[in-house]
Amino acid sequence: MNSKKRDFLISISVIFTFTLIIVLYINYLTILFLGFNQENFIYIIVPLLVIALIIFLSFTSSILKPLFTSDDNLQKNIKETIHELNIPVSTIKMNTQLLEKNITDEKSLKRLDRIKQASNNLLKLYDDMEYNIKKEIDKIEKQECFLDEIIAISIVKFDDIKKDTIITATLPNIGLLTDINGFEKVIDNLISNAIKYNSKEKPIVDITFENNILSIFNKGEKIDTKNLLIIFDRYYQSNSSNDGFGLGLNIVKEFCDKNKITIKIDTISNGNIFRLNLKNILL
Repeated sequence: MNSKKRDFLISISVIFTFTLIIVLYINYLTILFLGFNQENFIYIIVPLLVIALIIFLSFTSSILKPLFTSDDNLQKNIKETIHELNIPVSTIKMNTQLLEKNITDEKSLKRLDRIKQASNNLLKLYDDMEYNIKKEIDKIEKQECFLDEIIAISIVKFDDIKKDTIITATLPNIGLLTDINGFEKVIDNLISNAIKYNSKEKPIVDITFENNILSIFNKGEKIDTKNLLIIFDRYYQSNSSNDGFGLGLNIVKEFCDKNKITIKIDTISNGNIFRLNLKNILL
């Protein structure tokens, strides 16, 4: 338990105990002078509850104010730091592109390519961090987008790692109103998993949309029935030898639950199908 959580729990416990002692003492004095019976029961209990609430809120706001102020300052500093990170990374990327035009040496070009790739990775990390901070601190605004375009962009991201996997997508130009960054992460994770757990012989990923349902099929070994209930758990991995931390499907489930997207897994003879009901985010 970190220090802030400990301080918060200690503060709340102290405030609650202090409030309880005061209310019990007032209750004792009230009963001592007025007596206690069915007729005056409600006239004693209700005021005591109101007094307890007022005391609790008064002390809570004053004692916990430094903790809340500290959190506000931390959030502000994180936002500013993340924003500032974008500037040097963008500068590196821009100057790398300028150098590429003037260098012809193959070794130097390879080094520049590695620098450029590292810059792209940093920019991706920047985007992810900025999104996660906004998700936790601010309200994410929903935007209009198109399903086929998001799927197409996601498929391109896996060109370098899909190897022999054939990815097909038969999708209409359907409009969505959603958190675009979050939805892109859902699609990226589902396609990534579909590629990772595909058949070694003629691997296939097939993406379709029908009756509000987005289906992502991958050929391969069926998901064990006993794992269907825990597959979305954080850090779960069916095979510990695989790369990653088992966070992908947990991210998918968290987004779907928050945006009222029903997600279902069907296991069939030659693979698995992830089905997302998008009716609540369709335009």
